[in-house]
Amino acid sequence: MVEKMVKEDKIEAEAEVELYYMILERLEKYQEALDVVRGKLGDKLTSALQSRENKCMEMYRKLGKWPECNALSRKLLLKNPDDWQFYMIYFDSLFQLIGMAWTPPAEGEHSLEGEVHHSVEQAVAFIEQRLIQESNSARPLRGPYLAQLELISRLRHRGYSEEHRLGNPEELMFQYFKMFGDKPCCFTDLKVFVDLLPSAQYTKFINQLLGVIPLSAPPEGRLALPASIKALQQHLCVMQLTRLLGLFHTMDTAQKLAAVQDLMLRYRHGLDFGKSCLKTELQFSDYYCLLAVHLLLDIWLEAGDEPAVWQCLTLLEEGLASSPSNAQFKLLLIRVYCMLGAFEPVVELYSSLDAKHIQHDTIGYLLTRYATAYGHYAAASQSCNFALRFFHSNQKDTSEYIIQAYKYGAFEKIPEFIAFRNRLNSSLHFAQVRTERMLLDLLLEANISTSLEESIKSMSLSPEEDDISWNDLRDNRDLTVLFNWDPKDKSISEEHRKLSLKEETIWLQIRSLTLRLISGLPALGHSSQPKNWGKNSENGVSPEIDTIRSLLRQLDDAVGSGRWFLEQNIQYPVLGPPSSRMASFFDSGSCQSQTSLFYLVSEIYELDTNGLEDSTAIQERIGNCLKSLLEQLTDQVNKCKGDLLEVSEGSFKTHPNVLENLVFFVETISIVSWVCSYSDAVLRPWKSSLQKKKKKKKESTAAMPPVFTSFQDYISGLQTLTSNVIDHIKGLEINLTALKLEELYIDDNLLLQEEKKFTKTALGKVQNSYQHAVQEIGDLLKKRLETIKNLKV
Repeated sequence: MVEKMVKEDKIEAEAEVELYYMILERLEKYQEALDVVRGKLGDKLTSALQSRENKCMEMYRKLGKWPECNALSRKLLLKNPDDWQFYMIYFDSLFQLIGMAWTPPAEGEHSLEGEVHHSVEQAVAFIEQRLIQESNSARPLRGPYLAQLELISRLRHRGYSEEHRLGNPEELMFQYFKMFGDKPCCFTDLKVFVDLLPSAQYTKFINQLLGVIPLSAPPEGRLALPASIKALQQHLCVMQLTRLLGLFHTMDTAQKLAAVQDLMLRYRHGLDFGKSCLKTELQFSDYYCLLAVHLLLDIWLEAGDEPAVWQCLTLLEEGLASSPSNAQFKLLLIRVYCMLGAFEPVVELYSSLDAKHIQHDTIGYLLTRYATAYGHYAAASQSCNFALRFFHSNQKDTSEYIIQAYKYGAFEKIPEFIAFRNRLNSSLHFAQVRTERMLLDLLLEANISTSLEESIKSMSLSPEEDDISWNDLRDNRDLTVLFNWDPKDKSISEEHRKLSLKEETIWLQIRSLTLRLISGLPALGHSSQPKNWGKNSENGVSPEIDTIRSLLRQLDDAVGSGRWFLEQNIQYPVLGPPSSRMASFFDSGSCQSQTSLFYLVSEIYELDTNGLEDSTAIQERIGNCLKSLLEQLTDQVNKCKGDLLEVSEGSFKTHPNVLENLVFFVETISIVSWVCSYSDAVLRPWKSSLQKKKKKKKESTAAMPPVFTSFQDYISGLQTLTSNVIDHIKGLEINLTALKLEELYIDDNLLLQEEKKFTKTALGKVQNSYQHAVQEIGDLLKKRLETIKNLKV
């Protein structure tokens, strides 16, 4: 249809040309698409800057027309020598041509776009010409200088000797710093090329940079401080490069602590330059504070020195007080508070980030990963709801975007909107939050305010249906949202990303299967079918127990994958992806207990189907299973013991694993109560029937089948265990209240008076979070104890 319009010369609007181009591109008719752009219709592409050239370049690349790519990028660089994307295309095409041993034709033009550079000598000469032209420019441009370093890097990688013609990388980077060192982009520009420096020259290079920064002459024994914002920015850039080159990492603990003091002195001095800054603006010296915090995190994680983490919180709280809009301070505070098991302050911090739209998917994991882990059930529920609201509204909004794009002729945007919708619908984060939210709702409501069956119906849950498209899952997390100046070997790598995705996927499988197994319990009910009823119903669908057993096998496989993964002992960088809850799930004993509970369901169903007669072996298996479960739950209780906050001579030791173990215990006890309700529904009618028979036969001494005694002993043991944990939680509350009344402080001579104020703030937030968490856990556990007490077979 569009071709007919083209032939009849009826295409007039730019949007129609865009649509024709888009159709040809989707059909992979790249040559025809190129002809359209280069032809008369291409003249209509005027709304976007260099739209025609960019489309030509895209088609040249897809068609493998490297001579044209090279010539066009060269022409565009002559017009704008600061356009970095065309430098990259120029170099890519150059080395493609060299690899092909391409030579220009003897006569005529080199290509459709004119002259082609096909040798290293021509590329070196081209860059040198751009540098000469740039030296005469009134405003310095970064592109030619960075292109010089990029070409050196590519030549060195390929083993070409011509790199020496372009100069010494160390000297070139030094000259670049002298020109652009006061610009925030200087560090990110040079970061790409530090591999060109020999490691033996790192210290010399840093000293060379420091030597050109104008610092004030200090009094004896004092630091030389910058006298202007420009000098401060230059010095800050050098400090960032110092960390990137690993020079901070080679220091011992004492040297790192001294460096922290120096950085904080520079930070506080830098605040003088920002006295007129608005609250919405960042302070010029904020990065000094962040660098100091990174050093303290090194000390904490490498030496296990917990005072360092409290100093981290102190400095971040201080930084946030002076720069309340600094997202990096907030993100790091979120991360550190979560590592200490304090979720309460995190909710407010995340809210103050004012995350917009897609950010709820890309950085939402920083909140939801810990939402259900530390016992703040109400806050966790709100956090999950908030995230899900975005995903659900996206499904409606993107349809509207597509309609509007079509209406206004922005056809090239339609595939983008469709891809965006698919990206969010397939989001790993979406699947995780959806699953955790449903488990949380069951935990808080099922068999408390509503029955398990009603809760499952309201969520439209079905054990047979898996609503997660496992093959299409997308990891949309922004794992580099936290600024990082670490060397490559200590930064997040592509391997870390893959491993983190694998870990999160295994954990999601375990949680999803757990949810589906729970949702299958009400459907089992009390069987009214005759003994040894057939395995299949008349319509050919497997009965519910077959679904449960199938899910159990899948759960066993997922648990096996989880154990194998954890045995690899993978350590992510501290500012990289957070580990999932899977390790705590296994370490707490919750995994073994929950799996045993679902196997108990299968045995109870077997008893229900076969009847009490001739079921001695089944009853014995059930008795053994119940005893084993009590032992496993006792082991879980033992892992919940201990203080959350230990105080010793002015220093603190936190134990967030106690909170995590308590949360997993509450979850396990909830599943215990649901499985017991099913068991009770099966066993109670049998017991009533037996008692009626005894009355008819007037047999007062006839023994009850052993399964009833085993179940009663099990319920009694559960009540005792749960009561013990409730008592332990009361003890934790009393201890935390007592510590609060003592007005604790950290005895650290290195802390300044103003720092102690922020230390007290951080400590108060952690204490309050712990206290409210144990209160919520205790309240929920009391409700679960009541449901267990009502089970009397």
